[in-house]
Amino acid sequence: MALVPSQVLRVAILLSYCSILCNYKAIEMPSHQTYGGSWKFLTFIDLVIQAVFFGICVLTDLSSLLTRGSGNQEQERQLKKLISLRDWMLAVLAFPVGVFVVAVFWIIYAYDREMIYPKLLDNFIPGWLNHGMIW
Repeated sequence: MALVPSQVLRVAILLSYCSILCNYKAIEMPSHQTYGGSWKFLTFIDLVIQAVFFGICVLTDLSSLLTRGSGNQEQERQLKKLISLRDWMLAVLAFPVGVFVVAVFWIIYAYDREMIYPKLLDNFIPGWLNHGMIW
């Protein structure tokens, strides 16, 4: 059975989010040493939410490929629950938080770059990581 391009895209997005998370932790920033660490930033929370969401998407795709045509009612019921979880997570967490983070970041960035992303951070965060995280 051939993979659909959307399934391949979901795997690629999941891998990119995981690589960003791994590289983000390797960066030494003063804010990581304070109370809350990275979890006090909504951008980091959004990155984790997106990574978990795409992980569930990949799991759903793999489950649907493996259970297709099996005729097992229990597997079909579990797949429907997984699809419901994926849809709920998109509607309640991934989409609203993602849109809010991106909109607020770029609005404040356009108003005053120094307020949300000072030029000093360019020394700590590479350009590709900044763009990937929408820091």
